[in-house]
Amino acid sequence: MIKSKFLLATKEAANYVGVSIATIYRMEKKGLIISSKTPGGQRRFSKDVLEKYLKNSFTIEAPQNPSKYKKNEFQIREALTDYKVKISKPYYHNDFIWIYNDDILNLNSIENKSIDLIVTSPPYNVNILYNSHNDTMSYDDYLSFTKKWLERCYDFLKDDGRFCLNIPLDKNKGGQQSVCADITTIAKEIGFKYHSTIVWNEQNISRRTAWGSWLSASAPYVIAPVEVIVVLYKKEWKKMSGSRKSDVTKKEFMEWTNGVWNFSGESKKRIGHPAPFPVELPRRCIKLFSFVGDTILDPFLGSGSTLLACLRTERKGIGIEIDKKYCELAKNRLFTEGQINQLKLNTATGGR
Repeated sequence: MIKSKFLLATKEAANYVGVSIATIYRMEKKGLIISSKTPGGQRRFSKDVLEKYLKNSFTIEAPQNPSKYKKNEFQIREALTDYKVKISKPYYHNDFIWIYNDDILNLNSIENKSIDLIVTSPPYNVNILYNSHNDTMSYDDYLSFTKKWLERCYDFLKDDGRFCLNIPLDKNKGGQQSVCADITTIAKEIGFKYHSTIVWNEQNISRRTAWGSWLSASAPYVIAPVEVIVVLYKKEWKKMSGSRKSDVTKKEFMEWTNGVWNFSGESKKRIGHPAPFPVELPRRCIKLFSFVGDTILDPFLGSGSTLLACLRTERKGIGIEIDKKYCELAKNRLFTEGQINQLKLNTATGGR
C-alpha cells in the first residue's frame, strides 16, 4: 500500500531524482518509472518507485535522449518488474464524477488536502450481507478498521474540510456497544475536531417493539429508533476555500440547522443494495456544509446516493466502493436517476 504522503508531483519527482521535468516525462514514456493520476489528471510518482530506480541505475545516466538509455533499458525494467505498484484507475468517470472500484485503505489516486467534504455511511458491523465485506468482525477489530480508514480520510481533507459521518447511535446485535461515542473518540484521537451531532429520525418507530424483560425492571433494553450524523472538521471550522457560493435556501437553512432531521430511509428492494441511505441525507450535508463546485468524497459509496446528491447540487463527487457489483449499481443510478449523458461518460478499466 502506498500512502498519499509518499506520492510526489512531477517537479518534486524530478528534484528527487536529480533530473529535469522533461527527463522525468521521457523516463515515464519508456516505462522506466510509472505514475498514477489524481482525479484532476495530475501525475503522481511514488517515492518507493523512484528509490528503486535510483538503486538500480547508479551506473546509468537518466535518459536525456534516447541513445543514452536504450542499451540499459531492459536491465532497469527488469529491476522494476517486481515493484510495480497498483495504479488506481476510475471504474467510471466524467469531468465531475469519479467512481473507484477499490479499498479506501489502498487507493492511491486521491491527493492529500484535496477534499472539501466527506459524506459517508460506513458498514455498521451488524451482520448485513454485503458482497465483499465481512460485517461480522469482533467489536475491537471493527474499531481498529474504523481507525485506519478515518486516518486516510483525515489526510484527504483540506485544513478547512468537513466530515459528515452517518453511524448508529449504539449497537445491540452481539452485545450492547456505544458505537457513536467510541467512533467519535477515535476520530478526535486522530486529530478531527468535533462540531455537532445531528439526529436522523427515520420515522420507523412503529416497527420497534419492547426488548428484554417485559414489564419488569430486571433487564429492559432501551432501543433508540434513530441514527446520527456526527459532524467533524479538520483544523478550521470556518470555510475559506472554494467558490464561496452557497445554494442553501432560507427555508432549508432554518430547518436543517435544527439538530433533528425527519425523513424516511431508503428501500433496500427498490435500490438493490442491503443498506442504502436516501439521497436526501447527503444532499442536506452537501448543501449545508460545502460550497458550489466543491469536491465531495464518499469512501463507502455503496449504491451511489452521495454521487447523485453531488450531481443535483453542482459539486464534484468521488466515490470509493470495494465491490464491483455496487460500483455498477451506482453507475446505473447515475444514468437513470441522475440523467448523466452516457455519451459523455468516459469508460475506464473495469467498465463495459
